[in-house]
Amino acid sequence: MTMDPSVAPSSGQAPVEGATALLTHLLARASRGDEAAFAELYDQTSARVYGLVRRVVRDPAQAEEVTQETYLTIWRESARYDASRGSVIGWILTIAHRRAVDRVRAVESARERDTRFAVLDGGPAFDVVEEAATASLDSARVRRALSTLTDLQREAVTLAYYGGYTYKEVAELLDVPLGTIKTRMRDGLIRLRDTLGVDQ
Repeated sequence: MTMDPSVAPSSGQAPVEGATALLTHLLARASRGDEAAFAELYDQTSARVYGLVRRVVRDPAQAEEVTQETYLTIWRESARYDASRGSVIGWILTIAHRRAVDRVRAVESARERDTRFAVLDGGPAFDVVEEAATASLDSARVRRALSTLTDLQREAVTLAYYGGYTYKEVAELLDVPLGTIKTRMRDGLIRLRDTLGVDQ
């Protein structure tokens, strides 16, 4: 599959109503190697993907690279999509978010490595090591806690808290009623709080 190297988001987006069926149809065709369907899927979703990635990685050039990587992953893994676990746009945005977080971690890791090499006598200061270890443990705890949520709760929480979307935007992205999103978020956050042992 050859993709246009430009990942500037398309202005043409699928309307919220009926978008789920359209995207499901396009992804199913793409999973059978239909490049035209995949190109249309890209056109319908690229602005949302780029917007989510840009919020996570901040840098526009890196956001474009991560968006490109996201669509390559979608093309390769389209046959693995399972409709019972969430909507197509939710699945796509989850892949985009994971890619964006991986890029941020890689950049942070490179920065930490450069800092270590810059220290002339011995390794990095103890507080730097302790801070990195604490951040890693906290991240692992959150990932474990998220894994206890239902697929629908995790999808909504990820978009709102990692993607920076409002409840209304999450409802539009997932093509579900706003009330359902609010319920999903409330139940998911209660479960996260209980799992992480956070005081109210």
